[in-house]
Amino acid sequence: MTLETTFFNHTFANPFMNASGVHCMTTTELVELEQSNAGAFITKSCTLNERAGNPEPRYFDVPLGSINSMGLPNRGFDYYLDYALNYEKQQTQPLFFSIAGMSAAENLEMLTMIEKSDFQGITELNLSCPNVPGKPQLAYDFEATEDLLQQVFARFTKPLGIKLPPYFDLAHFDQMAEILNQFPLTYVNSINSIGNGLYIDTQKEAVVIKPKEGFGGLGGEYVKPTALANVRAFYTRLKPEIKIIGTGGIRNGQDAFEHLLCGATMLQIGTELHKEGPKIFDRITKELEQIMTEKGYRTIDEFRGKLKTI
Repeated sequence: MTLETTFFNHTFANPFMNASGVHCMTTTELVELEQSNAGAFITKSCTLNERAGNPEPRYFDVPLGSINSMGLPNRGFDYYLDYALNYEKQQTQPLFFSIAGMSAAENLEMLTMIEKSDFQGITELNLSCPNVPGKPQLAYDFEATEDLLQQVFARFTKPLGIKLPPYFDLAHFDQMAEILNQFPLTYVNSINSIGNGLYIDTQKEAVVIKPKEGFGGLGGEYVKPTALANVRAFYTRLKPEIKIIGTGGIRNGQDAFEHLLCGATMLQIGTELHKEGPKIFDRITKELEQIMTEKGYRTIDEFRGKLKTI
């Protein structure tokens, strides 16, 4: 029995990672992920310059997950690239490096700097941040997404994945997959939080986060069915070379098993990692192993993507 997962020509001990934005803001948090039982990890989605993000309170745990409107707080591109380069001097396991520029030009500038650097890991281009006031999610504009990817791959030759928002229409899965299949992407990460939910404290008769009058991205148990649908939709539509990272609503081994059954290769944990801390990786690997043992599976590849329909 093994949870080993092959991704980007590297074998990881297990498929579990943090979701970008959770437990990865500072080098201290990143080192804690290094030392955890996560199979891999990713840096905070960064902008070219440091950002304070939205006013607090901007994150709130709710019974079925979380709501947040963080607004891309981060220490800036150079901070994370310095960390990544130092990490690679000591480790051979690939690091995932996330960028989320405030414009196409900013994304291209950061990608150009990564291209020129010694970074050997995997870059994730986040096209799906729903919590920056006045900045719509690029990935809901199919034409703009295709245009940006054409510009990206005209200059960027290193491994690249993209983080997508949830889609809710079969036609949109078809349209986005047709665009993505044109490019040499390493992976697609699906999904980011479901944008612009609203949670109310009935005692106070008020919203629970300050930015955007309480509107924020939903994560956790709320989003798992949507995440599974998106993972499955892209697994069945994208060319086999483009792997899927499944993100959304993974709280236990059963949730992880379902994402893998839908076709995910790696799995990212956000809300539950925020609630439990890095020790979650100890628990969730054991739970997935137990499910696989009960079902008689020795490897993840024996069931990955083999979801049955009626």
